[in-house]
Amino acid sequence: MSTDLSFVHLILNASLLVQLVMVLLLIASLISWTMIFNRRVILNKAKREADKFEELFWSVEDLSPLYNRITGKRYNASGMEKIFEAGFKEFARLRNQEGVDPETMLEGAQRLMRIAMNKEVDFLEMNLSFLATVGSTSPYVGLFGTVWGIMNSFRALGNVQQATISMVAPGIAEALIATAMGLFAAIPAVIAYNRYSNDVERLINRYDIFLEEFSSILHRHAHS
Repeated sequence: MSTDLSFVHLILNASLLVQLVMVLLLIASLISWTMIFNRRVILNKAKREADKFEELFWSVEDLSPLYNRITGKRYNASGMEKIFEAGFKEFARLRNQEGVDPETMLEGAQRLMRIAMNKEVDFLEMNLSFLATVGSTSPYVGLFGTVWGIMNSFRALGNVQQATISMVAPGIAEALIATAMGLFAAIPAVIAYNRYSNDVERLINRYDIFLEEFSSILHRHAHS
C-alpha cells in the first residue's frame, strides 16, 4: 500500500501541535517579508534624500533660504533635513534673544539636532528587532515541531508488533517540514537584518558627520 507523502497531505494530517508550529512560522515569515520590503523602501528613500540634501546644503552660501524652503514644504522633513531644521531653528531663536552667549546658542542647537537625529534613527531601526527575533528563534520553533512530530511517530510504533518504513515515514516527514519552515522564515530575516543594520549604521555615521559639520558652521556664525 502506497503512502501519500505530498506536502499538502502531510501538513493536513500532522498533529495539532505541529500544525500550530507551522502556522506560527508561516505568519512570522509573512510578517518578516512585509517588513523586509518596507524597510528596503524606507532605507533607500533615506539614502536618496541624504544624497540630495547634502548636495543642496553645500551648494548654497546663505542657509536662511534653505531653511525657509524646508519649512515651506507640504510634507514633514526627515533625515538630514530634519536635523538641519531643528538646529537652525533653535540657533536662530536663541540668537534673536538678548544676552545669550555664543556657546549657549551652539549648545542649544546641538541638543535639538541630537534629539532630531535620535528620532530619525529610531524610525530607521523600527522593526529590525523583529527580524532579528525571527531569525534567531524560528529554527528552534521549527525544531520543536520536528521533535514533537518524531516523538509521536515513535510512540505510535510502540503500539504495533512489527514496524515498517511506511508507518514511520509520514510522521517523520511532517515533522521535518516544520524544520524546513523554520529555516525558510529565519534565513531571509537574518540576511535582511544584517544588511539593513549595516545600512542604518552607515546612515547614522552620515547624520553624525553632518551634525558636526553643521555645528562648525553655526560656531562660526555665533562668533561672527
